[in-house]
Amino acid sequence: MAEVLIGLVSGIVSGTGMGGGTILIFLLSFFMGIEQHIAQATNLIFFIPTSIVAIIVNLKNKNIDLKLAILISIFGIFGAIIGANISIHTDVKILKKCFGIFLAVITINEIYSIIKLYIKPYKKVKKINNK
Repeated sequence: MAEVLIGLVSGIVSGTGMGGGTILIFLLSFFMGIEQHIAQATNLIFFIPTSIVAIIVNLKNKNIDLKLAILISIFGIFGAIIGANISIHTDVKILKKCFGIFLAVITINEIYSIIKLYIKPYKKVKKINNK
């Protein structure tokens, strides 16, 4: 049952374009106790069908710049080859630390984005109303 819930949550987040794989890796390694290398490799297999579905939906809605997507994909393939080779030769503890740092940076960026989007305009409106 845990696998079904993990797949469902990851699929929903992936379908929104927010990186369901990041959540999948976290859930597999933290809640299911799967080794980081295996969780990351499992994410890669998970990524294929969910990406295909997301691509089809977004192509139908004309949300994809094909020229840009092809260019990014070509260099992304090279990056994936380099990253996979680095990952294979990296100790699990170091890989987990790097993944944790990555999640922390994303979290800090998201918190900053929320503050910038909601709190700063509120302060400006409050300042104008107080004058």
